[in-house]
Amino acid sequence: MEKFISIQSTIVPLSIEDIDTDQIIPARFLKATSREGFGDNLFRDWRYDENNQAKKDFILNNADFQGKILVAGKNFGCGSSREHAAWAIHDYGFKVVVSSFFADIFKNNALNNGLLPVQVSQSFLNKIFEMVAANKNIELSVSLVDQSITIAGTTFSENFDINDYKKTCLINGYDDIDYLLSLKDKIEQYEKGSKYLSLVK
Repeated sequence: MEKFISIQSTIVPLSIEDIDTDQIIPARFLKATSREGFGDNLFRDWRYDENNQAKKDFILNNADFQGKILVAGKNFGCGSSREHAAWAIHDYGFKVVVSSFFADIFKNNALNNGLLPVQVSQSFLNKIFEMVAANKNIELSVSLVDQSITIAGTTFSENFDINDYKKTCLINGYDDIDYLLSLKDKIEQYEKGSKYLSLVK
């Protein structure tokens, strides 16, 4: 996976609550087994009409809103456990999703696929939506090391929680196998120690 340390970016605001995984990536697009290409169908039924024409009123079709950070309403990623939802968001180009609440399975799937879910208070989320409505060019600054998110150029900032293991993996660009391989020397030293202990007993 790609390493994640920090990011500062303009945002794509999607102030809809209870966005489920079938809205993120409809079930009919789940046939592929590789992670590539899912971004093309991210929010497919919201982005396109029945004639595959882009809906002008949907935020992803609005050229005024670009960026690597998606800001969504409360209870993002609810519904089924499909990992493809995280694949689609990441493949589209987002590195961070901000919400005031994430479904647990989506949150874990995101972290396993190099996508950082940042959970903030509802008041902080409201402030982001309020400020981007007034200025589409506002940016968010996210530091994984400090576990902080800041509305750039302001004093509005919060800290967010993340599992220590997942934080280590994201910072180093590890998946679960990479993490184990990074401990190879320590594991070998432990095994040698264990063998020695068994011989002296």
